Amino acid sequence: MDSAKKDGASHIPSEPELCSNNCGFFGSAENQNLCSKCYRDLCIEEKHSATEPSLDLTLAVGKPSSSAEPSSSQAEPSKEVERCASCFKKVGLTGFVCKCGVTFCGTHRYPEKHQCSYDFKTAGRDAISKANPVIKADKVQRF
Repeated sequence: MDSAKKDGASHIPSEPELCSNNCGFFGSAENQNLCSKCYRDLCIEEKHSATEPSLDLTLAVGKPSSSAEPSSSQAEPSKEVERCASCFKKVGLTGFVCKCGVTFCGTHRYPEKHQCSYDFKTAGRDAISKANPVIKADKVQRF
């Protein structure tokens, strides 16, 4: 154990150091004196800067890098729960997306059940007219 102290391989500080972002948590030397949350945010920011350089320039101008709180564009996207537009019941993977573009549960999936604004008659007529074009023969010329 004395040899480890002489080599300087493991150094145990007498008191813990605070995070270098001044967020109030304790940092660690292996994470660049950042707490785990700030280090994770730094890793996410570096990954975004490697993939999207134009976005990184707007973030650097809009926000100083020493702030401890991540902005909404840097934070991971939160999973929004899909709900039925009529009864607001959670639908999850079983939600039905209507042609009007809104998600409904199994009960309200039919157009009559949710006062659908999509015009099915006009869409059907357009589809039939595109599938079956009118073909007229030339008039027969008489001698």
